[in-house]
Amino acid sequence: MKISLLRRFVVLADDLHFPRAAERLGIPLASLYTSIDKLEAEVGHPLVNREGQTRLTHVGELFLEEARAAVDAAPEPVKTVAAPRGGKAKASKGKGRAPAVKGQPKPYKKRQGR
Repeated sequence: MKISLLRRFVVLADDLHFPRAAERLGIPLASLYTSIDKLEAEVGHPLVNREGQTRLTHVGELFLEEARAAVDAAPEPVKTVAAPRGGKAKASKGKGRAPAVKGQPKPYKKRQGR
């Protein structure tokens, strides 16, 4: 069982509201629904009653204690820092040229243009 699924379940159990829990976690709502579905499939019982007002089932309440213990025992997730955004992409200038040496004519040219 993945710790990320357990973290999502604990936050949902605290809020008992799917959109608020998804916002608090910083994930899309569909991802939260999918995570809870996967967790319910692993446990083998429904954990959340979604009809009308969102509530935990009896199995969900029992599982919440175990989930909280597992989340508390697990190390904190590593937060990644986003790379800074770059500027505009520059157009390719072709193969490039050798640097010009002052006073020397360019190779394979009869006369030097300006």
